[in-house]
Amino acid sequence: MMELFARGKLNLTLDVLGKRADGYHDLRMIMQTVALADRLTVAEEGTGIHVSSNLSYLPCDGRNLAARAAEAYFAAAGREAPGLAISIEKVLPVCAGVAGGSSDAAAVLRGLQEKYNLLSKDALQAAATEIGSDVPYCLAGGTMLAEGRGEVLTSLPPMPETVVVICKPRFFVRTPMLFAAIDAAKLRCHPDTAGALEALEAGDVARLARRMYNVFEDVMPAPRAAVIAAIKKTLIDGGALGAAMSGTGPTVFGLFADAAPANKTAARLRREYRDVFVSKTV
Repeated sequence: MMELFARGKLNLTLDVLGKRADGYHDLRMIMQTVALADRLTVAEEGTGIHVSSNLSYLPCDGRNLAARAAEAYFAAAGREAPGLAISIEKVLPVCAGVAGGSSDAAAVLRGLQEKYNLLSKDALQAAATEIGSDVPYCLAGGTMLAEGRGEVLTSLPPMPETVVVICKPRFFVRTPMLFAAIDAAKLRCHPDTAGALEALEAGDVARLARRMYNVFEDVMPAPRAAVIAAIKKTLIDGGALGAAMSGTGPTVFGLFADAAPANKTAARLRREYRDVFVSKTV
């Protein structure tokens, strides 16, 4: 039996450059792995691929990205999949912009490659891309510039270990709706990606935090935008160096120089929100 950890991701910056002829959007974003993680076990058992989870509402059939990852791995290798039982203990918020499902899929790909070693690095990356736009990044992890749909990755200087407070409000956001809103909107602001890259090169977390921005915050429907703004304000008032929404949301995070104000701010947020975590960058 394999035990795997599927770490979450944060978008330190997220910019949408335009819509492509294939219907996808060209993105430019700085991605960062955090320690907060789901725990998976994968065991050879019976026939077929079976998924179970501690969340009753999580799909356990072919819609689950962990199951799709196992299918894609053996399909790419041209082999029939053995019977697999995949158990997922979810910790990362679901449908939250932190790549919970994508990270589960990437963890399964990593684990199967370690056990069976059937694919080249390029073939493994291609399988990841077929599953979802965030899966290639989650497979690589660390500090990366992601472009294209998110699958074109460039390694960046590792972000210094930093305390992070992560808060997911009690609602979900439909990603297609936000992309449609982006297409219809005239965006007011774009992230200073170049400045953020310079801050990473210098190892200056405070300067990086001041340049964090996500264009999807500009097109979030008004009532939900107000909740996101309120969480960001609580984080900044609590001493965060900067705060932003991750992915298409609704999760909001703040970077802290020290654990004490991070823990205090997380306690304040927990009075109103269930999904609040103190973690660190990896």
